[in-house]
Amino acid sequence: MATVKQLLQGKGFDVASTGPDDSVYDAMQLMAAKNIGALLVLEAGELAGILTERDFSRKAYLLDKNAKDIRVKEIMTTQVAYVDPDYTSEDCMALVTQMRVRHLPVLENNKVIGIISIGDLVKDAISGREFIIDQLERYIQGIR
Repeated sequence: MATVKQLLQGKGFDVASTGPDDSVYDAMQLMAAKNIGALLVLEAGELAGILTERDFSRKAYLLDKNAKDIRVKEIMTTQVAYVDPDYTSEDCMALVTQMRVRHLPVLENNKVIGIISIGDLVKDAISGREFIIDQLERYIQGIR
């Protein structure tokens, strides 16, 4: 299995983010525009939390306010599971399963360098299995 660093090299190091004082409305618009399910919440360049579609659907409703009047910090998740670039895809799969999360920020020396989603992990797992199947077929057919 690949390391997180290898996954990021393949998908890119771009990170969509918002600030804790931004409106939830603006954050959701950004997610919609980028077709993503989460934004990292950065404050002074440091990871302060994560805002997911799940946070919005479960928490914003309870505030009984217009999304333009809700600040990201009111509904974001502050206890964020994260990984470093040396974690393997397998390590990450175990973590997302255990923590029941879909996104893992990648930190190196306490700085955000990327984000891995469960979709990235599934794609890597499928790719690895396809490679093994191809190698076994070649072996069986006597092709080297």
